[in-house]
Amino acid sequence: MIKFLPLGGADEIGASCFYLNISGTGILLDCGIDPKKEGVDGIPNFDQLSDLPLDFVFITHAHQDHIGSLPFLIQKFPHVIIYSTPQTKEIADITLHNAANILLENQTLENGMKIYTHEEIDLLVKSIRELEYDTFLPVKGLRHEGSEEIKILFKDAGHILGSAGILIEHSNHKIFYTGDINLTDQSVMIHADLKLVNKIDTLILETTYGATDSSKLGTWESELKRFAKSVNNILHKGGSVLIPVFALGKTQEMLASIHNLIQKRILTDTHIYTGGIGRDISKVYDANRYLTRRKTSELELKEIPQINLLEIQDYNEFKKNPGIVLASSGMMLQGTTSFKLLNYWLQQEHFAIYGVGYMDPQTPGYRIINSGKGDEIIVTEFGQPQKVKCNIDRFYFPSHSKREDLIKIVTVVKPSRVILVHGEPAAKNWVGQKILESAKHIKVNSAANNDWISL
Repeated sequence: MIKFLPLGGADEIGASCFYLNISGTGILLDCGIDPKKEGVDGIPNFDQLSDLPLDFVFITHAHQDHIGSLPFLIQKFPHVIIYSTPQTKEIADITLHNAANILLENQTLENGMKIYTHEEIDLLVKSIRELEYDTFLPVKGLRHEGSEEIKILFKDAGHILGSAGILIEHSNHKIFYTGDINLTDQSVMIHADLKLVNKIDTLILETTYGATDSSKLGTWESELKRFAKSVNNILHKGGSVLIPVFALGKTQEMLASIHNLIQKRILTDTHIYTGGIGRDISKVYDANRYLTRRKTSELELKEIPQINLLEIQDYNEFKKNPGIVLASSGMMLQGTTSFKLLNYWLQQEHFAIYGVGYMDPQTPGYRIINSGKGDEIIVTEFGQPQKVKCNIDRFYFPSHSKREDLIKIVTVVKPSRVILVHGEPAAKNWVGQKILESAKHIKVNSAANNDWISL
């Protein structure tokens, strides 16, 4: 008997956490947090696990919506065994400590959940066991029924450094959880590896870009040309460009992209401003450049000239020395560096804010990127209207699969059942409808938090 229970992230992008009971062995796939929500509202519903076996946690990658609630889980279930790729473990040591700093500054948790310490993070990271790509791991829980073990395999998901899809095999039933997966090359990372992933019984499929018309996305190469032309226009007017980015993944991809464009003389040679943990994560990318699949192993991000953004005290520096500013967070959440720069940028006629990745509709970044020069916008829920004087544009450099590629995954792995997760209702509806139109024999489930599905 195999049963599936989403604890978070079933019909939204945030707090991904999916429980599998396989013949008495309890497995969690990811353990994320929703950064848009405060306190216990932002973590998965761990209360559902109170009377269930829980033996293992497998983490697909180190973005907060997939790993951020792991410290809270360990407070309740200290015995659980955690696995990730070596690269995800390295990055988690940076991002979880950073999350601890943010919690200590900003949040008070409720309902018995206590803020975790840096000492707890040290112990947690040390306890994570490493599993390399393409290496089968046999596991059995304490209450496992029968003698046949469960086999776990990590596949490179092509999303960020260390990201993995998870293949699970037991008693002639094969499950593949995509995590966040990308079938196209980026500037650093290359597309997902789906070798050995075929004839799947149950595919647990992310749907991030399911509602996005791919004709608006272009290709990575065509977007780079459009991006370079637009940035050159701003720089030649003496302005600077603010690009809100995730510290993990998008910072490294955009840094490499900008460097490559300058080297090819497509983009004006200019200052590049970076800072915070994005720089620390770039060091991990550099250290693993010969150990993972990527476009080129020769590029070292640390060799790209960069000015430390966090040392800039007077924002008029960006007028005196125009350049490109890569600032987290990617959704311009309140309190982050990109949000702090926002008010100054909105007042500068020759400046620009460019979105380059996914933005949740509930975030300030989404409201900014969906506005235009001359508009009046309210950035935060209780904020005052502000006039947008700078240029606003959006460029698509996705680290997730386009919706047609999500359908391609279904075609390649040939599942009997697909469970749709990690997407808004419109995204899941598009993907589900296309699957049913192209393969009527496939059973499609739209997962819902706290609702069981028997496999």
